[in-house]
Amino acid sequence: MTTTTETRAVERPASSVAARVERPQPPSALSASLTLGWRSVLKIRRIPEQLFDVTFQPVIFIVMFVYLFGGAVSGSTQQYLQFVLPGILVQTVVMASLYTGISLNTDIGKGIFDRFRSLPIWRPSALVGALLADSIRYVVAAVVCLGVGMAMGFRPDGTVFDVVAAVLLVLVFAFSLSWIFAFLGLVMRSAGAVQGVSMLAMFPLTFASNVFVDPSTMPGWLRAWVDVNPVSHLVTAVRGLMAGAPEAGAIGWSLIGCAALVAVFAPLTVRAYRRKS
Repeated sequence: MTTTTETRAVERPASSVAARVERPQPPSALSASLTLGWRSVLKIRRIPEQLFDVTFQPVIFIVMFVYLFGGAVSGSTQQYLQFVLPGILVQTVVMASLYTGISLNTDIGKGIFDRFRSLPIWRPSALVGALLADSIRYVVAAVVCLGVGMAMGFRPDGTVFDVVAAVLLVLVFAFSLSWIFAFLGLVMRSAGAVQGVSMLAMFPLTFASNVFVDPSTMPGWLRAWVDVNPVSHLVTAVRGLMAGAPEAGAIGWSLIGCAALVAVFAPLTVRAYRRKS
């Protein structure tokens, strides 16, 4: 009897103390998104091969197109460099955005998102974190493009503010476009399928545009597409900013395109993510 009474006397304070301990508050949506975004950054640091497409690809494209086609297209490699570098900057950063869908699909296939579902966090934070982390890839691609171009003799006529504004416009567009590829990564069954469909959509956007040549030399049916291609508007806006002659119409259409992409595909992507996870 005495032993039982003493045991109860000892147990009561412990249970009462445990009852008074408050559970920690779950992280906010911003904190969870930034934390999972940092996870994606750590993956890049541990697997630097993920940056090959934004480091080696722009170098190859700039050198190849300038020295192989510069003389034939513009009569001078230096003159063609001034024309084509803003376009290659846009192409490189925009093409880097398709990695978002591949990465998401791979994580889902490995069951990582099942673990995130068990955590007391804002459900779409893993999705938003991945999109934010990929912005680092876009910055790397932009820096490499400008660095290689400057080393080869590219000289923007615009101010530093104009060049920074041009780069920011490209980054915003790439972030908006990445919602499409994130959606594909969530609804398709394999990373290979995501890559194949994304590249199929990317080629007419980038190559059938004004990135490499003046559209005035194209046949009418192709020029009709180029004139409405959102990438063409973006390239025109970037060229104008870097030349020190901003074109308000092209900048406006680019920003409208960004807003439209987010307005349409962000809800679709979040809905697909909630169903998947």
